[in-house]
Amino acid sequence: MDSQTFMPSTETLFERTGENTMIVNMGPQHPSTHGVLRVICELDGETIVQCKCVIGYLHTGMEKEAEYQQYMKCVVMTDRMDYLNANGTNLAHALAVEKLLGIEIPKRGDYLRVILAELSRIASHCLWLGTHGLDLGAMTPFFYIMQQREMILDMFEMFSGVRMMPSWIVPGGLRGDMPEGFEAKLRKFLDEFPKELGVVENLLVENPIWMERTQNVGVLTAEQALELGCSGPIARASGVAWDLRKSNPYSSYEDFDFKVPVGKNGDSYDRFLVRIAEMKESCKILQQAIDGLPEGPWSSSDRKVVPPPREELDTSMESLIHHFKLWTEGYHPPVGEAYAAVEGSKGELGFYIVSDGSNRPYRWHVRPSSFMNLKSLEVLSVGRLLADVIAIIGSIDIVLGEIDR
Repeated sequence: MDSQTFMPSTETLFERTGENTMIVNMGPQHPSTHGVLRVICELDGETIVQCKCVIGYLHTGMEKEAEYQQYMKCVVMTDRMDYLNANGTNLAHALAVEKLLGIEIPKRGDYLRVILAELSRIASHCLWLGTHGLDLGAMTPFFYIMQQREMILDMFEMFSGVRMMPSWIVPGGLRGDMPEGFEAKLRKFLDEFPKELGVVENLLVENPIWMERTQNVGVLTAEQALELGCSGPIARASGVAWDLRKSNPYSSYEDFDFKVPVGKNGDSYDRFLVRIAEMKESCKILQQAIDGLPEGPWSSSDRKVVPPPREELDTSMESLIHHFKLWTEGYHPPVGEAYAAVEGSKGELGFYIVSDGSNRPYRWHVRPSSFMNLKSLEVLSVGRLLADVIAIIGSIDIVLGEIDR
């Protein structure tokens, strides 16, 4: 089949506004598009008259695929959406399924979930900061910040044996408790990370080149952010003080003392400052979570949802039967629907799940933060130079796995 048959042409997507303008494509192969994103720009000289985002090059059909999988088996697909914030995506799915099932998990499980989610937030922001700097010609910060991200991925590997897509947060709790040696490694990270982040701040915050490339570039007002459905750091940088961890607490976030960083100007520079501040606040949450980590179980005791401990399988026939039924048949939530959302690294990430009483979702739909935030690029780029589009895309911080799900 000819590629033109299923991929729209520029003419069908774009209507030229002037006779003397030029239409150019940026992406989908350009590294600054942070994935397979195509941006069609109409230029008057080097000034952007209008631009259009074209997505779908990474389409996976995960939402439809989930309707043919058991609830537990959907977990691995959530990792591959926002693969930079995998624990946060796991958590959103788990909370929605738990609403359907009507179960709660113990306090220790909540705290461990918070630890994993906040580590994912920092890891995601670290990658954003490093690649955003590279896009604008700042290479040195990349090496400092990626070294810190490696420490986080090492901690994920301690939990699950996997660095980026752990699938450790599941409906009913977690797959296992905090491993031996994890607490010491986390405390070491919390001691070192703020200092290393300070090094990167010193390189960029008052850097005249960085400021010229980001200040007053891609200004998004609070009204525009709300109209476009933006959330997360991009909305907060515009003055919208909205964070689900504060407004709609989940997983015991109400137990932690932290601030919601908010910007004033809504430009690329403010979005940079907000994410830097968020990493510092995440460190505060992590410190409180590890200091106050409760004792006890980390998963629900409902054996129709959570598999029994491995040691019981050798001595209990009932546990063996429950284990067998869970991994072959799964569980059957009652008929109903549920929506649960978390404050992901890029904004509000939610799952809407409809149950028909079977062992797999009747409908499994995602409220993706990157997909919603990306639309702002078409607004922010107008009137700016072509080079500014690169700064704006980086400041929005998208992941195409979530957009093209």
